[in-house]
Amino acid sequence: MRLRVAPSPTGDPHVGTAYMSLFNLAYVRQQGGQFVVRVEDTDRARFRADSEQQVYDTLRWLGLDWDEGPDRGGPYAPYRQSERLQTYRPHVDALLRDGHAYLCWCSPSRLADMREDQQRRKLPTGYDRMCVGLDRDARAALPGFQEPPVVRMLVPDDPPMHFVDLIRGDVSAPRPDDQVLLKADGFPTYHLAVVVDDHLMGITHVVRGEEWISSTPKHLLLFDWFGWDRPVFAHMPLLRNVDRSKISKRKNPAARLTWFVEQGYLPEALRNFLGLLGYSVPGEQEIFTFEEMSRTFDWSRVNTVGPVFDLDKLGWLNGHYLRKLSEGDFAERALPFLQRAGLVADPATREELAAVGALVPLVQTRVAILSELPDLVRFLFVPEEAFALDPVAAGKALTPAAAPVLSAAADALEGAATWTTPSVQEALDGALLEGGLGLKRGKAYLPLRAAVCGAAVAPPLPESMVLLGRDRTLRRLRAAAALARPGG
Repeated sequence: MRLRVAPSPTGDPHVGTAYMSLFNLAYVRQQGGQFVVRVEDTDRARFRADSEQQVYDTLRWLGLDWDEGPDRGGPYAPYRQSERLQTYRPHVDALLRDGHAYLCWCSPSRLADMREDQQRRKLPTGYDRMCVGLDRDARAALPGFQEPPVVRMLVPDDPPMHFVDLIRGDVSAPRPDDQVLLKADGFPTYHLAVVVDDHLMGITHVVRGEEWISSTPKHLLLFDWFGWDRPVFAHMPLLRNVDRSKISKRKNPAARLTWFVEQGYLPEALRNFLGLLGYSVPGEQEIFTFEEMSRTFDWSRVNTVGPVFDLDKLGWLNGHYLRKLSEGDFAERALPFLQRAGLVADPATREELAAVGALVPLVQTRVAILSELPDLVRFLFVPEEAFALDPVAAGKALTPAAAPVLSAAADALEGAATWTTPSVQEALDGALLEGGLGLKRGKAYLPLRAAVCGAAVAPPLPESMVLLGRDRTLRRLRAAAALARPGG
């Protein structure tokens, strides 16, 4: 049992690479087989040098490991298609010799005119076989000639258009056209290279997105022409935006796999979410591990309808996994986000690490993703000269009516015997609630939170004041009181 994922290094890794890797790996680990990463880098025009390493880094971050690949070798190396070019040419020559392929000298402008004419006449688009049966000299005498030629497959009148899919059962695909197999630059197209590599690497199951259903007849023809056993196919449903369009990096930042790392999603949450999009474990539970998914894996439980990539659902899942972390683990995962925001040094000092650890009980249940954390706790780390009130929060909370509330709170806290959460709570309640100004706690705390934390949303107020310290808390309360007074 050998399965593979085959990313193209043409930009930031797509979340679909993780989605396909998850399902490939869940099945192959259940079956005790091998999982292969093969880099399909024959699209040299869109090639990006750093993309391959990003694939490795993000898949490892997700905990989706592989057995063979360019970075670790294996019995079928090399695993980059650009390093296998000598492998493909003999197979192209065999197809030409056996009459299954032909040379095509049509220029790009001639092909563009042909497609435009077909569309204008509402005909099926596809190559019109102008070059079939012609040698170079005969073709050169006709318009739209260009060298060097490409190699096209010669599709027969009765190509295989039906196949059995592990997920979808009997599938009928459209008739293929004469696909280019070898480009003018000597690089194979995807359709040739994927078939040759899948066979030579012993791939038994090809699991890929449903957009490749229409290409499967081309691949079946090649397997048959070469006399090779066909692999088993499974075409996964495509991930969809909320409007049901295909999720793409141009339209949705969540299509970039690195975006989830940047935003502070946990890998265990994203694994669970991607599994939930296309699969239902027995019992229909929504929270499950990779091991649970792999142990129960059955292709009949894969959904054939394109799942909607619901970030609200992912946020809920991520919050669940964040709350399950120990306080030490949460602090460790949160630290890079505070460092990236410039709130904590890199490396952090002992005092900063202690401050981060003290914060955890206050914020662990209040964030859905770790990138929300810096704004929530910025008030604790910025120097006093850099502390600023959020204009919206200040506009709503620091009205003239808030001035006596802020002053009363400052006076009461200045006289607190100790600076602990119970004593701070007691001082505030005594000054502002029934025994003092007669306010409700929510109304009384609104201007205090804006003054001390700089925002309307913050960790619990007494605990925040304790972490901030008496001097800074009193300074901020009195400054806000002055600002709230008429003419302040």
